[in-house]
Amino acid sequence: MLRVGLTGGLASGKSFVGQALAAMGCHLIQADLLGHEVLLPGGEAYEPVVRLFGAAILDDSGFIDRKRLGSHVFGEPERLALLNSIVHPPVIRKEEELITRAAAADPKGIALVEAAILIETGSHQRFARIILVVCTEEQQIQRAMKRDGASREEVVARLRRQMPLEEKRKFADYVIDTSGEKENTLRQTREVYESLRRITG
Repeated sequence: MLRVGLTGGLASGKSFVGQALAAMGCHLIQADLLGHEVLLPGGEAYEPVVRLFGAAILDDSGFIDRKRLGSHVFGEPERLALLNSIVHPPVIRKEEELITRAAAADPKGIALVEAAILIETGSHQRFARIILVVCTEEQQIQRAMKRDGASREEVVARLRRQMPLEEKRKFADYVIDTSGEKENTLRQTREVYESLRRITG
């Protein structure tokens, strides 16, 4: 099974490309969804995260409020690194379990892991190929404001904490530019898929 990482910056169009590749036949694994799972009550990261950040991050039902949690690590690199050190290991274990399961069912298939900070965490080294999704920074800002209901200042602050897309290009085997029409993005995505298929034979 070919292991492929899909990444990009905030609101760059990763999920759109991921869903398109899944429709073409890739086995899509979304790290963000697994991150949600491990933070649910009973999840592997729930207790240690609540111990570290306190009950103030919980909502009335006892669930971790991701916005409250985010406010505790915003602009605090050391606390963010601590949080990541708790959340990432169980997420990676779940990714590996899903890849193993997909490989058993479809040995010549493509396992596609979509993750925002794949390169920053060093996780890109676990994959045979890396796809990077890019667009202009202004598009990232506009899309994130619309999607998250965030202010321009909030979005820009989040962008400044991410590795710039230009920096990520060094690690990419394929770059898909989502700054144009959706049809153009889909055409590029199809070309990448066909290239990956040639590798799997």
